[in-house]
Amino acid sequence: MADYKLNMEERIDVEEILKDLDKYRPRRRGWEWRKPATELKAGPFQYRDIAEPMAGESVGLMTAHYFENIDPQPLPSITTEIASGRFEDDIRRMRMVAHHGADHIMVIRTAGQSHFDGLIEGTPQGIGGVPITRKQVRAQRKALDMIEDEVGRPINYHSYVSGVAGPEVAVMFAEEGVNGAHQDPQYNVIYRNINMIRSFVDACESKKVMAWSGMVQIDGAHNANATAREAWKVMPELMVQHAINAIFSASVGIEKKNICLSTVPPSATPAPCVFMDLPYAVALRDLFTEYRMRAQMNTKYIESSTRDATVTHVLNMLISKLTSADIQSTITPDEGRNVPWHIYNVEACDTAKQTLLGLDGLMDMVELKKEGPLPEKARELKERAVLFMEEILEVGGYFNAVEQGFFVDSGFYPERGGDGICREITGGVGAGTVFKRESDYMAPVTAHYGYNNVAQYDETAVDNPSKLIGGCTFECPEKIVYIDELDEEDNVNARMAETAKFRGSDCHTLRPEMEWLADGTVLIDMFFPAPKRVAEAAALEVARRMGLADAEVISREIMHQTEGTRVELKGRFLEDIDINELDIPEEPDVMTDDEIRADIERKPMVVVCGTVGDDEHSVGLREIIDIKHGGIEKYGMKVHYLGTSVPVEKLVNAAIELDADVIMASTIISHDDIHYKNIAAIDQLAKEMGVREKLIFIAGGTQVTPELAVANGADAGFGRGSKGIHDATFMVKRRRELEAAGKWPR
Repeated sequence: MADYKLNMEERIDVEEILKDLDKYRPRRRGWEWRKPATELKAGPFQYRDIAEPMAGESVGLMTAHYFENIDPQPLPSITTEIASGRFEDDIRRMRMVAHHGADHIMVIRTAGQSHFDGLIEGTPQGIGGVPITRKQVRAQRKALDMIEDEVGRPINYHSYVSGVAGPEVAVMFAEEGVNGAHQDPQYNVIYRNINMIRSFVDACESKKVMAWSGMVQIDGAHNANATAREAWKVMPELMVQHAINAIFSASVGIEKKNICLSTVPPSATPAPCVFMDLPYAVALRDLFTEYRMRAQMNTKYIESSTRDATVTHVLNMLISKLTSADIQSTITPDEGRNVPWHIYNVEACDTAKQTLLGLDGLMDMVELKKEGPLPEKARELKERAVLFMEEILEVGGYFNAVEQGFFVDSGFYPERGGDGICREITGGVGAGTVFKRESDYMAPVTAHYGYNNVAQYDETAVDNPSKLIGGCTFECPEKIVYIDELDEEDNVNARMAETAKFRGSDCHTLRPEMEWLADGTVLIDMFFPAPKRVAEAAALEVARRMGLADAEVISREIMHQTEGTRVELKGRFLEDIDINELDIPEEPDVMTDDEIRADIERKPMVVVCGTVGDDEHSVGLREIIDIKHGGIEKYGMKVHYLGTSVPVEKLVNAAIELDADVIMASTIISHDDIHYKNIAAIDQLAKEMGVREKLIFIAGGTQVTPELAVANGADAGFGRGSKGIHDATFMVKRRRELEAAGKWPR
């Protein structure tokens, strides 16, 4: 177990992770927050509120290469939610998102697990989430230990302590090093119809265990936002739900710094969402100053469009920045189509990082108004929430209020829509299962809630009941009973055997994937100049002709009712790809912009260029040379452009007259190999005029093959897809080679 380490050049080996799990022990417990950076400079920029950088490997934003490849980290912990159903493939996803900045990885439970009346064992496949089992938790926490070492910062692992097996799950989480969990008995009552009394009694035990292990607790109030018919009206209720769980948790013993409100902006565009949601965010932070804020994206109003989800995500993070967020959750278009795909987990983490870094220092330049609609609306929301709480007391307390349908009602309190969720105090799952403890009740375990008559056995064990048995599983993990697998067919070993040929860093067989290893899933964007129903049918026909199995339209956007529809389709490509049979071109050899610029400053370079022969094409060459397109001019090169249809004699003569270092010839037309004949003619003419050895000669064009260009006399050839940096890199390196060999005459 101790010998296996991650290697950046190799895929994570899940089989190695699964070895010796019975011996694995988590190396830490409790939540770790990001630490503010003491050095706020990264590359050329000064920041005002960033966290310490990752000490190990990371993947910066796509544009980071323009800025010295810096990868600064925002202060809020970044959450990604994972729920593919196969924990073994989620391990691979965890590694990806960690490299993109996630340090709070939340594993969503499989559908219906709230009603399991005990722990499940083994590693069955899940539906709508991952079955939370000891083996699954242990394997993923072990993998995260290794990923922590790779990225160089702590990663918090999180799941759910709810349902009728909540206390058992809490104990298992404490034993296995889980760092955070959702725990809110209101979730049980309102959304899972678990008996109220059972839910709150279980919550006492669960929260006590979570307090002992230092877990961060996130509440479940956001579910009202996601469930209510008109979510923007439930803001007063959300604040009441936050209050009930927060003070309850603190009373049981969880430190307030580890109690997080799961706050979600309740509206979304095309509503004026910032105007509506910002006062709510301000009101929350006014009322709950002692607690943490976990900001999540709105999921009530989300479509399957990547663009739509991203815009909502960014607007929600603007509110986080204008107020505060200790944890910034990320949601993806998967929420709108129930297909958790690798790329969107990663993209959502990048969206969070990019937005929060882009807004760095915002509050040093702006402040929220102390007068006007913002404070007025915030005060109104707080007043409505207080009135809501007072009415709960008037009707006899929380249980009675739930029975009367106070919660998830679509009215803006004190309005009532009459559609709230009603639960009976004596009803629900687990009704009648709570019993009063006997007067001499005693449990020799750590972190136990309620009275515990330990003194009758040993007065010195009152504050340490597990002393009576030499320590319970919290102190003595060797007492944990580890069960590997129970089901002979539905287990991780069977699933991995089916995909064995696709695993391992040395495997040479590939299939595309979006969710599980080698699932064959591909995502295709198409546009049809047709109405929606026609476009959908046409997309499915395209998939059929492409040979894709299980094709399904997952998103559609109307561009115009009759002029066209964008369709996003998924299907499965079920053929294997042998890496050994692929023609894999080498990576272009490019220098950095700064390196090229420094060399040109050291010794200026003059370039003469044009499109030669009878060729009138100019666009490609202009993109290679013009500073507007990132061409070679940006490095300080002096470029003389002679235009199109330039005779080869004129190109060479101009190079002599201007004392040029480089000739660049663009040639597109390929009939009768005229492009190569022109290249050969330039080379020959330069030799005849005695200047060939004084010049670097580059030829390019969409029909040019680099090898044939060189064979016909050029120093280098650049074909389709070439950029200015490729040409500039070659010029600088070629000149350095000639200088080193004493052949550069200048």
